[in-house]
Amino acid sequence: MRKCYILVAFLLCASLGIEIALRKSLGLASPALSVADQQTGYRFKPNQRIFRFGKYIEYNQYSQRSEAIAEDKTTKAFRVLMTGDSVLNGGNPTDQADILTEKLEQKISANGVDTVEVLNASAGSWGIGNQAGYIEKFGLFDSDIVILQIGSHDLVQPTSTSDVVGRSTHPDKKPLLAIQELLVRYLWPRVITTLKLNQSKGKLAEEIPTTETIDRQFQQNMASLTAIDNFIDASQMPTFVLFIPSRKDLIPEFSEPDYKAEFLEVLEELEISVIDVHQAWSSLPDSTVDSYFRDKVHLNPLGNEAVASLVFQKLCATDLSMSCKF
Repeated sequence: MRKCYILVAFLLCASLGIEIALRKSLGLASPALSVADQQTGYRFKPNQRIFRFGKYIEYNQYSQRSEAIAEDKTTKAFRVLMTGDSVLNGGNPTDQADILTEKLEQKISANGVDTVEVLNASAGSWGIGNQAGYIEKFGLFDSDIVILQIGSHDLVQPTSTSDVVGRSTHPDKKPLLAIQELLVRYLWPRVITTLKLNQSKGKLAEEIPTTETIDRQFQQNMASLTAIDNFIDASQMPTFVLFIPSRKDLIPEFSEPDYKAEFLEVLEELEISVIDVHQAWSSLPDSTVDSYFRDKVHLNPLGNEAVASLVFQKLCATDLSMSCKF
């Protein structure tokens, strides 16, 4: 009996030690929380400041991955509103200081603008329809410029819904234990994926959308883009689209993403300027392009720095009363 008590005490102490270590070193049990929203589908819960996997993550009162902002912009402030998906957001692997909007803010600030705010309104798997919903709900924040980040995969991506809120990927409340989150959110899904590898081939045919479905989704997304443009036009605000490709669109061989040509035609009709990262990186060595991505879609800090430079150059080439130094 004594040995049993000792064993139980040891297991409890070990579990407590693991729990504390997971909380302190990885930030588990404190995920970025999401809230369901009728217009945006979902967005990050306002006013969060967390450390996660060694990275600092902050969301302000408008669910933007940015510092808190004043409701009324000061007359001297230069404010840019950027909307997008996880590429713009950066996610858990990217520290707040390394996300694209922070990089751009630093570049503009270094050129003599006293107060600069580059707002990051984004969430993972947001489509163009979600961006439209956010702008419809919150407006433009009296910004001087609006930049819509759209990736090659976004052209035919459906608008995400609130159905995912409350799942392990989009938690709406903190888990009770760090060990619980490690098992439920990270380890168990990998086990499930591994066990179902042989079954996935049988379902593949059911999961491939038809050409008609893809075409219809593209048209719906272009309708959402047009709605955004109409909303912004009422404020007579300069608008840009930041087109960021997936890794496969550049290496091992440069290729044209599906629907890009049609997308550019829509932008031309709407008179929206495009910052085409896909084209800008087309002549770079494969090794350089590869160094910009952390995976098939998302950029790393070096990639964010490179894109921020392209955006800054585009803004400087446009008559925005910016005194630019390179």
